[in-house]
Amino acid sequence: MSEQRIDEHDVNAEAGSTPFVPPLQLTAGQAPPIAANGGLSYMSFDRDGDAGTTAATEAALTQIATGEGQAVIDLIENSPPGPIQTKWGIGFRRYAECLEHIKDNNIEAPEGGLAIPLRYSIHEAPSYSIVSSNALWHDPARQAEAQALRQDERDNNRRCLYFPQVMRDARRIEEYYPGLNPSSPECMDRLGVSLAHCESACQNFYDAAEVERVFYPEMEKLLLEFFPDATDALVYNHDVFDKDYEGDRTEDQDNKNPGVNANYANLVHNDLNDNSGRVRCRELLTKNLRNFGREQNHTEAQADEKMSRRFMSINLAKPMHTVEQNPFVLCAWPSFADQPYVTNYRVYDDRVGETTRFTYRPEHEWYWFPQQKPNEVSMLKCYDSETDGSVSRWSFHTASVDPTAREDAACRKNVVVRSFVFF
Repeated sequence: MSEQRIDEHDVNAEAGSTPFVPPLQLTAGQAPPIAANGGLSYMSFDRDGDAGTTAATEAALTQIATGEGQAVIDLIENSPPGPIQTKWGIGFRRYAECLEHIKDNNIEAPEGGLAIPLRYSIHEAPSYSIVSSNALWHDPARQAEAQALRQDERDNNRRCLYFPQVMRDARRIEEYYPGLNPSSPECMDRLGVSLAHCESACQNFYDAAEVERVFYPEMEKLLLEFFPDATDALVYNHDVFDKDYEGDRTEDQDNKNPGVNANYANLVHNDLNDNSGRVRCRELLTKNLRNFGREQNHTEAQADEKMSRRFMSINLAKPMHTVEQNPFVLCAWPSFADQPYVTNYRVYDDRVGETTRFTYRPEHEWYWFPQQKPNEVSMLKCYDSETDGSVSRWSFHTASVDPTAREDAACRKNVVVRSFVFF
């Protein structure tokens, strides 16, 4: 997923509509999030229909003024050359330094696995991003604020370090969890990751209309077969990733064309959280907002009834060609279930979206699909409404660089669809 577009599918609500304020629904045993307002949605701070966007922008500027974010940057940039000691372990400014550490310390992976650097945020504070459509950028009276906010978002990348991690081969999950088939709903329930198979009839994944017409129904059918207890599956948008693509990359959301991403999200993150999982679902059901798939026209009462039962958000990634470089890697829920997430707020003119970042832990249990084939669909959970601790709530994920790949290995070319599954 593109780092600059981690939650571009979190979209603006209709102007003048009453914001939906979700209750904060933490998982049993989960630490409270590192978030503003104790984790409450900014939409609960609505001022005259602004859905909390004014409060969020003010909070972003206040946080910048404290200098806390700059202090993290200073810690990194003023540290002596070499590894940087953090409270979780040693991190590195650059990928190559971390890779050298892995080699020097003989950090080995199990068969089919891979020991690699992964990039984590080390700033334990909420972050803010004012989206490109926000009117603030076009207000001459707010140029100083815009400059500060733009610089702070750039600085988010300077508050990250690389840490050594070990990938396990996701096809071998049964070796780590006896009896757990990686291609089963039980695997998704337990780990938040799984593997499916699809022989798609879609011929051109760069043609957004064909993807919507052919691939979306295929993925909805796959989800309903994968989760036999599900009553409905909705694929609502997609992204295409290809660093080497030479055609027109232009995004045109009005015509349901996401464009083609040139970048891969080289940062540990998740697309949704306790608040935004519910907000995004309700927006789709009641307003059909930024929905590329089947039209949705539920009343608020119908949406509330549908969401009163269990529902999940699942991302599905299918390669166009066997993945040789820039693999997509996923972290299993049990290894971070009690870890607080760090909220990232995306501020629109009329809503505040939320994604999450995570700080490093050596016990994180990472998986990848080496040489993932075009008929293999990796699945990751971005949200689950079940909060009693009996199932995974989400996985977090990132792109990575495979140091064992050939020097001329082709970059990952794949399509990622986003969905909700209802029970």
